[in-house]
Parts: sequence; C-alpha cells; structure tokens
Amino acid sequence: MALKQTSLFDFDEAQAKKKKPAAIAIEEVQINIVNEDPVEVNFSEPLAEPELPKKSPRGRKKLSEAAITADILQVPEDEVLFQKKYYAIGIVAEMFRVNISLLRFWEKEFDILKPKKNGKGDRHFRPEDIKNLQLIHHLLREKKYTIEGARDFLKKNKKADENFAVIEELKRMKLFLNELKLSL
Repeated sequence: MALKQTSLFDFDEAQAKKKKPAAIAIEEVQINIVNEDPVEVNFSEPLAEPELPKKSPRGRKKLSEAAITADILQVPEDEVLFQKKYYAIGIVAEMFRVNISLLRFWEKEFDILKPKKNGKGDRHFRPEDIKNLQLIHHLLREKKYTIEGARDFLKKNKKADENFAVIEELKRMKLFLNELKLSL
C-alpha cells in the first residue's frame, strides 16, 4: 500500500498573507499617557542611524599597538612582588595588559611556566612565574620572536633570565637618568 501525503495547509494562501500592505504615511500622532502631558511624535522625519558598537577588542592586536603596550607593563618591583605568595590570573593579565586566554596559551607553550592550580582549577601564579612571564613577554612582544623561536631561545640560553634581569635594570636606570635630565 503506497503512502500518500495530504496537507490541509494551502501554501498559496500563506504566501498571499505574508505580503505586507503598502506603507501608510502618518504625519503626527499624539499619545496620551495617564496623568502626563501629551507627547508629540513626528513619523515623517527619518530616524537617526543607530550607533554601531565599536569593534570587539578580541583577537590579535596590530603590531603598532602591541609595540606601544609592550613598554607599558605594570609589574611591580621585586620587593613588592615577592610580598605575596600567589597572584590570581586576572591580576597577572592586568599587569601584562593581555587577555587571560593568552596567559593560558603561554602556559601550554612554555615549560618554564608552572602556575599552581587549586581544587577548582583556578591558576595562581607565584612571583617566579611572573618573572618568567616577564621574560616571555619581552621575547615575544619586544624582541618579536615567534613562539617556537622564544621556546628554542629559552632552551639554549640557560642564563636568559639573568641577562633579562640586567636588561631590565638598565632600562630602569635609563628612565631614571632621563627623568633627571628633564628636571635640570
């Protein structure tokens, strides 16, 4: 026995109902609200274009933006940094002005990063981890190494962290001397 499909719905009639009637021009309308003055609405003027939201800050930054923010790290001095045992990932991301997801990615890519995780899985960075992050940030953002190149550099140069500490101290000294020069 062959099955036969029947439909009670008339597609031609549905299409006719879908068509919208011609637009009706309305000049002015008064709307009365209880205990309020009447409000006049003019429909003959075109509506203002809604403001489009700004482009999402997600994704990769331009190299020029990355170069500008690479110099502006908010990592505290060692004396202040080592006062706490652990820093939450959000605080560390604010220090380096990067997304939290980028820190997680760097954790996967670089063996020297080993943040502690609590029972919930939240990452807590020790001051040593933040120093290593500073070195990684320097290699990737200031020296423009690729991930693989930075990984190889860290494996081959065991004293890379000592060299980086000297570079950071020289930068601080240069900044101090420039401020001193401006004050003269």
